Amino acid sequence: MTLPSITTVVFDADETVVDLSPAVTGALDAVLVEMRRLTPAAEALTVAELAEDWPAVFAAMSASPTPDIRRAAIARSLARVGLEAELDRIAEIFFARRFALSRPFADVLPALAALRAAYTLGFATNGNSRAERCGLAGEFAFEVYAHEGGLPKKPAPAFFAAVVDAAGCAPAAVVHVGDSWEHDVQAARAAGLRAVWLNRTGRPRPAGQPPDGEVRSLAELPGLLAGLLTAATPDREGQSAPR
Repeated sequence: MTLPSITTVVFDADETVVDLSPAVTGALDAVLVEMRRLTPAAEALTVAELAEDWPAVFAAMSASPTPDIRRAAIARSLARVGLEAELDRIAEIFFARRFALSRPFADVLPALAALRAAYTLGFATNGNSRAERCGLAGEFAFEVYAHEGGLPKKPAPAFFAAVVDAAGCAPAAVVHVGDSWEHDVQAARAAGLRAVWLNRTGRPRPAGQPPDGEVRSLAELPGLLAGLLTAATPDREGQSAPR
């Protein structure tokens, strides 16, 4: 199966180009400081306990807009010590600190610079990370954000249709790069895009449709893309892939 040449490379945000974990930890630390200022009941709380409120809320709200999930997680944290009435103000503290600390990984800006001469670059995310607030202003030709204009989150096919529409090319001319096996590899491949799995920690590859490539660092991405065989990308019948 002959596919078009790659013209566009689209990046997931959190834990792909944005080093999210330190920013969230720092934001939760700021929240806890304020909670302790407001009530002695918060003295026994830890940042780790506040962090547990995100997965607990996410499990029930995964399809909701990510800002709403974070706000609900903060509300759950505040309810631990009777501070529910402080939600609006403490949510502002969280987001201000979260974005103040948000930075790209060290390999991101050099990789984008190396790729920009050959490809159109895009940014596409389910999360709260806005490119301009994470040290990535002006780095992308287009940006796609879930829940803007009612757009559903990955892995919804409509999300990837919006990516392709923004890219202005055939789906197979787009390579989607991300750290999530389900959302960034399997869902992108199912929508007709090519996919590169960013596996920074060397996790075992899960079962499922193989990616078109796998890298441990974005420094490897320009070479990988240059070496992809555009006429032999795996089809949706399960033929083998160059990788």
